[in-house]
Amino acid sequence: MHEHIHALAHQFHSDVISYRRHLHMHPELSFQEVETAKFVAACLTEWGVEHSRGMAGTGVVALIRGKKPGKRTVALRADMDALPIREANAVPYASKNEGVMHACGHDVHTAALLGAARILHSLRDRFSGTVKCIFQPGEELLPGGASLMIREGVLRNPKPAGIFGQHVHPPLEAGMVGFRPGMYMASADELYVTVNGKGGHAATPQHCIDPVAITAQILVALQQLVSRYADPTLPSVLSFGKINSTGGATNIIPNEVKLEGTFRTMNEDWRMEAHKRMKGMAEQIAKSMGGSCDFQIHKGYPVLVNDEALTSRARNWAVEYLGPGKVVDLPLRLTAEDFAWYSQKLPACFYRLGTGNVARGITSPVHTNTFDIDEAALETGMGLMAFLALRELGN
Repeated sequence: MHEHIHALAHQFHSDVISYRRHLHMHPELSFQEVETAKFVAACLTEWGVEHSRGMAGTGVVALIRGKKPGKRTVALRADMDALPIREANAVPYASKNEGVMHACGHDVHTAALLGAARILHSLRDRFSGTVKCIFQPGEELLPGGASLMIREGVLRNPKPAGIFGQHVHPPLEAGMVGFRPGMYMASADELYVTVNGKGGHAATPQHCIDPVAITAQILVALQQLVSRYADPTLPSVLSFGKINSTGGATNIIPNEVKLEGTFRTMNEDWRMEAHKRMKGMAEQIAKSMGGSCDFQIHKGYPVLVNDEALTSRARNWAVEYLGPGKVVDLPLRLTAEDFAWYSQKLPACFYRLGTGNVARGITSPVHTNTFDIDEAALETGMGLMAFLALRELGN
């Protein structure tokens, strides 16, 4: 099977490059992936792959049934949405949708899963079990397409025994992949805080309740949440990236100050405790200084935990498929991914696909307007996904 997958990945490589370039030229924002879904469905229809559309709005789910399809099911997932970024790359396949760009590589994920589906469909008479291919909308926008597809039954009928997902990784050269069992990516919550006081002339602060001074105290105190309340062995990050006082000036104390930030950690129990402590601490400080505080927490994606056994198996199979020099171990990341919702429901393995090429200057990080890939990575991505699925099915 190893040789068959390599041969088919090589055979389909040029087609998958064309899929990726088409998707890159026509990016769509989260939950607006109408044309992307049509393109995915058209490819699946052309190959005769069973599929359905409309889950979570624009999601597409394909089933590739081998011999004895009820024996076992494995899922493969790709996200389809793009980002509100204006592309700066001068390439023939640059985005044609002004202000929208596949700057996080979801065009790569979708194209690679299409390639994997085509490989698996070509080999359906050679393996037992079923592979469920999930083309998911809305990874970049809360509540995340994964949570919606799960709610609508994507993990039922048939129920997968495990799920794999891959993500582009520019620091790794194309042809390489990386794995990490256990805790891998953080939860991510958005914080929206309004500190209310009483505005007035800056020269007469005794007649005011200064929300700027209150905010300063809140900011300093909240940092102790990480430094003094969190287990020092547990990764946690609390950062505020935006502060805005409404109506303030050099000689005007405003009525309110707004803060926006993020809280990230790697433990769900501590995450919930931190939420209570942050809110209580901010409200008490504001009250003690004569003001008030509205502390809103928009819960984001949970901690992404890679199943230890599944990920260890996948790493070994990646070595088998690519060779030992092509597989590396990954560090923890405090970025977040809605693939975490799948990892809360069944054994999951989320790994990194190398897409960089230093010699060619392909090094831009994701979420930048110059992000691009070495398209040799597509052959690796589709072949490895197909190989992992068949190995986990026991073929």
